[in-house]
Amino acid sequence: MDAFVSRLVVEQREALGPLYSFFSESAWARYRSEPEACDFVFGNPHDPLVPGFADALRRWSDPQDKDWFAYKFSEPAAQEIVARSLRARTGIAYEPADVAMTNGAFAGLGVALRAVIDPGDEVIFSVPPWFFYETVVRAVGAVPVRVPIRPEGFDLDLDAIAAAITPWTRAIIVNSPNNPTGRIYPADQLRALAAVLTEASARNGRPIYLVSDEAYCRIVFDGRDCPSPTAFYPFSFLIYTYGKTLLTPGQRIGYVAIPPSMPGREAVRDALFAAQLMHGYAFPNALLQHALGDLEGLSIDVGRLQARRDRVVAGLRASGYEVVEPEGAFYVLARSPEPDDLAFAERLGERRVFVLPGTVFEMPGWFRISLTANDGMVERALPLFAEVYRAVGEEKGVFALAS
Repeated sequence: MDAFVSRLVVEQREALGPLYSFFSESAWARYRSEPEACDFVFGNPHDPLVPGFADALRRWSDPQDKDWFAYKFSEPAAQEIVARSLRARTGIAYEPADVAMTNGAFAGLGVALRAVIDPGDEVIFSVPPWFFYETVVRAVGAVPVRVPIRPEGFDLDLDAIAAAITPWTRAIIVNSPNNPTGRIYPADQLRALAAVLTEASARNGRPIYLVSDEAYCRIVFDGRDCPSPTAFYPFSFLIYTYGKTLLTPGQRIGYVAIPPSMPGREAVRDALFAAQLMHGYAFPNALLQHALGDLEGLSIDVGRLQARRDRVVAGLRASGYEVVEPEGAFYVLARSPEPDDLAFAERLGERRVFVLPGTVFEMPGWFRISLTANDGMVERALPLFAEVYRAVGEEKGVFALAS
């Protein structure tokens, strides 16, 4: 890159190298707009818009006062809607003032970290991660610290987390339901994590904050519960975005919420507000805040999404793939039949089936399927998944003896 570009930007570009390459050089980049493309790469909508969403935006776009579209911070009406929703979902007595409205979870993560991070502090997150955690951590001047999850069950490795904590550890990011694994961390695991953080905070003489990324907390399968880590640890930030539940990722509204158990709660509220200004005015636009009362009750059809999960998992397993059945979120993980997951994704891509290779999210040898593809894509793609699996096996001689 140009010598005058900042070193941080260069570092970020290098860290996101596999993702940049996928964006610009893969079969997905070349063919994704073709009519028969089966796009399982990102959580973009491929079904009709959630009923009621467009009507809500139209309804609230008619100005009701002279300041309707003026500069906005966190609108009190939106804060009240969120606090009421959180009280119902978590049983925790959130107040409207505990809620900082943000333009999505991406901004919410940055705002929460910026509120408590000093340059050189360390932030822990689990691997495989959402691929922008490192970007957010470095952007606030912190040092990313990766801790692998447990390979069996994809649970948090509490011993490894404890071992990774140093005197400079200031925060840990936890994502449940998890992207990409679909794991929902159970209450006993979150309670044990809280004990680890409490002991380490006392040892360090300053709190380690838990940043709970709950973007998918309303997308859970098989009647499961999704406990919030904020119920078990006072030094917590709850991050949420409506973009997943509504499947409108281009309309960015979310929030950061702090539980009433947070010590120094009023000072933290002030810090969040300052962080939103410092982070590039990280408030959602006026229209989305005005419409939130209507949007709060809307959702994609999770039952239909679960049926699609079942179809994909069963179809891939029938073809021979090793597949992880997600408990929540809207992704399915499968192991690539060849070690080079990038090459395997290209094989599929040449057949106009697009998946996200595991190397992009630090899980080489695997690939991720987004369930936000529509049913027609699923039915077109499953025979092609089987065809490619068999082609790889024939090249390796796996099927030669059976023929």
